[in-house]
Amino acid sequence: QVQLVESGGGLVQAGGSLRLSCEASGGTFSTYAMGWFRQAPGKERVFVARVSRSGATTYYADSVKGRFTISRDNAKNTAYLQMNNLKPDDTAVYYCAADLIPAASRFSAREYAYWGQGTQVTVSS
Repeated sequence: QVQLVESGGGLVQAGGSLRLSCEASGGTFSTYAMGWFRQAPGKERVFVARVSRSGATTYYADSVKGRFTISRDNAKNTAYLQMNNLKPDDTAVYYCAADLIPAASRFSAREYAYWGQGTQVTVSS
């Protein structure tokens, strides 16, 4: 069983930055692709970013391209989401997730097997 724990959320002004971390335990981290999703109040959970097992390949939602960067450190069993130039529309609970299938284009929440508890990100205008 894989456990994922997010950290790094908080309150930030528009234009600011945050770095989210997702620490994994209970499995072999380097065998999972990792993703970040977010869920705003009253809305569905949506894809934000994905990183391949090695970290060499990344994918982003159009809404965050050029502002967010996903990465991972397999030696530390940790995935990251660097968020720059934050906007009020980025306000949401952010979740990290592990995907057991290494195929490239998997952006649906249903495809991810393990989830963290989420961390709140609030961007004030």
